[in-house]
Amino acid sequence: MTSDADVALRVRALESLLLEKGLVEAPAIDEIIDLFENRLGPQNGAKVIARAWTDPEFKARLLANATDAIVEMGYEAVQGEDMVVVENTPRIHNLVVCTLCSCFPWATLGLPPVWYKSAPYRARAASDPRGVLAEFGTAIADDAEVRVWDSNAELRYMVLPERPAGSEGMSEEDLLALVTRDSMIGVSHAVTP
Repeated sequence: MTSDADVALRVRALESLLLEKGLVEAPAIDEIIDLFENRLGPQNGAKVIARAWTDPEFKARLLANATDAIVEMGYEAVQGEDMVVVENTPRIHNLVVCTLCSCFPWATLGLPPVWYKSAPYRARAASDPRGVLAEFGTAIADDAEVRVWDSNAELRYMVLPERPAGSEGMSEEDLLALVTRDSMIGVSHAVTP
C-alpha cells in the first residue's frame, strides 16, 4: 500500500521532471492546482442549490437555463458543456448517469466519484434506477416517477434536490451543509437538518 508521503514524493518528483524538461511551466501547474483545490467541486453546486431554495427568481432562471444561471454565480463549465438542472419533487425523482463514460459537471460537482464511472452503476442506473437508489439507501415513494438523465460530452445534468422539511428558516449559508454531491446526482436526498 502506498502512503500519502510516498504519493506526495512522487508528485514532487514528477513536477520537477516536467519543469526541468520544459514540458510545463510553474504558473501552469499553480493554475491547475488552484482550479482543482478552490474553483471546482460540490461546494459550488451546493451554493447553486441553496440559492435556488431561497430565491424563487433564481430558481426559475436555473430551471429555464441552467448554463446561464450557473455562470451568473461565477461557475463556468470546464469543458464548454451546457447544463440542465432537473428538480426533484414529491412526485418526481431524478437520477443522473453517463451511460457511455463518466461525463460530469466538474465546475459544480467536482471530480466524479469512482462509483459514478463504474460500468455497473452506468448500466443499472439506466435499466434499474429504483434498485440503484435502494442500494444507496434512498427511499422513493412507490407512486413517484423516477427519471434518468444521461449526461454526455455536450450536455451535463444536475439535480435540484427537494428542500428538506425543517429547513424553512435556515439561511442560504446554513443550507449549504444540507446539500451533498450525491443529492445533486440524485442517488440520495438532501440532508435533513
